[in-house]
Amino acid sequence: MTKAAIARIDRAPFGVMPDGAVVERVTLRGADGFEAGIISHGAALLALTAPDRAGQSEDVVLGHDDLAGYLAARRFFGATIGRYANRIAGARFMLDGREVRLDANNGANMLHGGNNGFDRQLWRIAELAERPDPTLVLAYTSADGEGGFPGRLDVRVIYRISGPTELTIAFEATTDRSTIVNLTNHSFFNLDGALSGTDILGHSLRIAADRYLAVDDGAIPLPGPPRRVEGTPFDFRAPQIVGARIRENDEQVRRGRGYDHNFCLASDGGVRLAARLESSRSGRVLELLTNQPGLQFYSGNFLDGSAAGKGGQLYRQSAALCLEPQTWPDTPNRPDFPSARLDPGQTYRHETVYRFGTM
Repeated sequence: MTKAAIARIDRAPFGVMPDGAVVERVTLRGADGFEAGIISHGAALLALTAPDRAGQSEDVVLGHDDLAGYLAARRFFGATIGRYANRIAGARFMLDGREVRLDANNGANMLHGGNNGFDRQLWRIAELAERPDPTLVLAYTSADGEGGFPGRLDVRVIYRISGPTELTIAFEATTDRSTIVNLTNHSFFNLDGALSGTDILGHSLRIAADRYLAVDDGAIPLPGPPRRVEGTPFDFRAPQIVGARIRENDEQVRRGRGYDHNFCLASDGGVRLAARLESSRSGRVLELLTNQPGLQFYSGNFLDGSAAGKGGQLYRQSAALCLEPQTWPDTPNRPDFPSARLDPGQTYRHETVYRFGTM
């Protein structure tokens, strides 16, 4: 049976917000049991079902079974992050000679858009299309001054089943006033399955980066250029077991309580391979391709068992990992970093591809 014959979209209510607004779930169904479930709250990837080496399909991202779990606490499971993913030092920056002050929600710093980032918003379903590929477009308008950010920002997130076992997420944004934009998806992956009860320390990871950003105790990049990965626990240029060096006596590993660092990707503006993740247990492989200049690798260090997720599973340290393509952290305060500036008449474009296979 061909992909075109079975590809379809299902749409259903997922829950109700405190103000009575309905949250919807849209499921994009591709070939061979590959499916992506998305909810309009936070434009979040709720579920991603991919086959293992035996052909058994399982959900491989953490999350909750109902809306109440997403509303109870802010954990970013699968969410669209904005206006600015990662941190901005001191929750402030200068733009065209004016100081912009943001929500300080991570100590003195801003994290993931401030107190009410895009992950906390109800997005509208702007488009659904089953042909040629199952596609969902979600839209949100961020008002001028929201979270402290200047300019009205009109944002679209496009989820598309772009291959038999491939999901593409594209972000687009325009503004009516000069601002900064840095969007990403914050999915937590475990290639053994969200209900497996295993951790990701045995997964093998390759990252196509020879430099990374060392950080201070607040996870803000240190002054100076990116550091070389060679000779450090951050060298993933060849495949490495995630847990092999996570307990090493390394200052940066200590500061992150594991990995929570930006890896600096070679970038020519095109979509290219940034990371490859493998599980020898399930045989699943995830290749991540992106056009972004950075990849934040987070090894689930702050999952502490306080979050009960899908199937009642308690998510503990390293239950999953995140691979977040984005601009580098604190870019608005670092003219030596890739720019996150967006001006009227320009369109912000970010494309990331999650390509699954088996080994």
